[in-house]
Amino acid sequence: MNAVLIALLVLPLLGAALTLAPVFGPGPAAADRRALRLNSVVTGAVFLLTVALAAGFDHDEPARMQATTDVSWIPALNVRLHLGVDGVSLPLIVLTALLTFLCALYSEKRLPGGDARGGTPDGHRPSAKAFVGLFLLLEVGMLATFAVLDLLLFFLAFEIVLIPMYFLIARWGSGAKAPAANRFILYTLLGSAVMLLGFLLIGSKAGTFDMQALAAAHGGGLSHTTQVIAALAIMVGLAVKAPAWPLHSWLPDAHTAAPTVGSVLLAGVLLKMGTYGLVRVLLPVVPDGTATLAPYLGAFAAVGIVYGSLACLALARPGAKGDLKRLIAYSSVGHMGFVLLGIASLTPVGVNGALFANIAHGLITGLLFFVVGALKDRYGTADLDTLAGATGAALYGRAPRIGALLAFAAVASLGLPGLAGFWGELLAMFGAFDPADGLSRPAFVTYMVLAGLGTLLTAAYLLIVVKRVCMGDPKQPAPVDGLADLRPYEAVSWTPLAALTLLAGLWPALLLGLSDPAVKHLLGGG
Repeated sequence: MNAVLIALLVLPLLGAALTLAPVFGPGPAAADRRALRLNSVVTGAVFLLTVALAAGFDHDEPARMQATTDVSWIPALNVRLHLGVDGVSLPLIVLTALLTFLCALYSEKRLPGGDARGGTPDGHRPSAKAFVGLFLLLEVGMLATFAVLDLLLFFLAFEIVLIPMYFLIARWGSGAKAPAANRFILYTLLGSAVMLLGFLLIGSKAGTFDMQALAAAHGGGLSHTTQVIAALAIMVGLAVKAPAWPLHSWLPDAHTAAPTVGSVLLAGVLLKMGTYGLVRVLLPVVPDGTATLAPYLGAFAAVGIVYGSLACLALARPGAKGDLKRLIAYSSVGHMGFVLLGIASLTPVGVNGALFANIAHGLITGLLFFVVGALKDRYGTADLDTLAGATGAALYGRAPRIGALLAFAAVASLGLPGLAGFWGELLAMFGAFDPADGLSRPAFVTYMVLAGLGTLLTAAYLLIVVKRVCMGDPKQPAPVDGLADLRPYEAVSWTPLAALTLLAGLWPALLLGLSDPAVKHLLGGG
């Protein structure tokens, strides 16, 4: 299985390199079609490899690192090419491969800035080869982040994703795409630089960058002061990517400007890289420093939950000219706040809830961005007032399948029992109700109450969105003529996310059975 894990990383890297070769035939239109088909084939093969990896995974020992590769890479720096998966990383690898494959299928028919056969409204043909090359390079970085077990390799994989995503926003985005891309790259690079300082401090004091060895030591050999400084640096760097309030301000602009597939991967995978790092690095490697900072992380998480919900309520009200993509971006700040709160509790219940909420958010928000992207393609705008019109957009009457999917994703996002969004947030609040020993229970109960208030506010703004966009009189004049319902390529790209949202909600043990032993292993000393 280690060969399968290596192939997961090598295959999209080779695909990205292939886009630089003149092998796509004469004529720009034919070259674009072949490049987009290559994207679907490569990402599809990667997804099949992740299915094989999951099938070959020993589910009786999810706490054990499996499919491992450990060879020396840079001896002078004691950096090793160390790869492996356990019950924490495996679901995220499968989610990443699934979302990239669905985005590739979607892009084959709907290339950002145009389609596979035509150009943009200004007559400029978008480069499909460049798009595919960046897209596959992005997949390499995302998958590697969840598979590497060396701190410096983790940093390298963490950084690989930034450049492709920057260009996806700046070149294939819309609106104020250049400022949004610049803010994205500035925030994340600065955060990564701070995180690297923490990694270097740990490596210099412990004598190794190997994450398994550091986790097994569980802070041994690192003084309390060293742990606190390292934990603070790493936490700040990862919180930017999470994103945690108040380091979130790059996210709404990036989502608003990004193309549909960019928003799906940004919300579905890139945000998870930050929270995954908190669980993989902070909890087992610097436990004392993490425990010192956990109350502050919980406080920022609770404020982020309420702040994100209030921002969405402000955008959802009539006359606010709120952009629906921006609203979903702010909702991500709130939802990721639950993930951070679960991690801050330092309990198996809370951390398991955080990991479950990671997967649930990737599925649900990915579906939301797909649907909203389709509405923006049809209407030419994501402005909520324009979409709703004077009497409501009436999607139930004009495009019932799209309306049903939007409503389904909305109620899943607000945490309806039986759907994926319910379990992660519930377990995160349970973790806050009874935090780990040494943490202030009154403080965390206060955070739990604020999180509960956030769930009510979340239900309020999402139901307002559903009412304004899905309901209304379909006999009234529509904002656009001939609103098309669900297209075949959209159904193929979106249906798996809806099905998995339902499956995870009805069968939470599918994920919790993997993560629980691994989380207890990490919290107990790696």
